[in-house]
Amino acid sequence: MRSSVCDVEVIVVKTSEKELDLRCGGHPMVPAGVDRPEGLVAKDDFTSGTQIGKRYSDESGGLELLCTKAGSSSLSIGETPLKIKEAKPLPSSD
Repeated sequence: MRSSVCDVEVIVVKTSEKELDLRCGGHPMVPAGVDRPEGLVAKDDFTSGTQIGKRYSDESGGLELLCTKAGSSSLSIGETPLKIKEAKPLPSSD
């Protein structure tokens, strides 16, 4: 998937079976290889950026995205921002 307003591209790692309103910059994302709509700019509340190599997930953990190309807009499901998924600590190897 790719952003309609900036350079952000993501791979969907995990998703639920229900249809999601995946957005970047406050606008719906488009499939990779599809031309972006012209004239769109990121909405003010969705300009915190997306970092390459980071995984993003929703509150329930049902959606996980891997950012493959960074950009200036932020990811969301509808109006709810996605958060960077924290790495799980490895067990001690004493």
